[in-house]
Amino acid sequence: MDLRLPIGIIFTLYGLILIGYGFFTKGGEMYSKSLGININIIWGIVLLVFGLVMYFFSRCGKNKNT
Repeated sequence: MDLRLPIGIIFTLYGLILIGYGFFTKGGEMYSKSLGININIIWGIVLLVFGLVMYFFSRCGKNKNT
């Protein structure tokens, strides 16, 4: 079993959820503590990219084995 596939799916979903939450709360009062930086969107993008890379590598690995 290749663990890259479920890891890629989970991190991609978490990234999308975090990006959605960041856009939903954009301009909220909680971002005044972080100098107006929406850290939820930034980390959501990081998780999304990592998840997509893991998913891509899982698909490439399966093609070489068959």
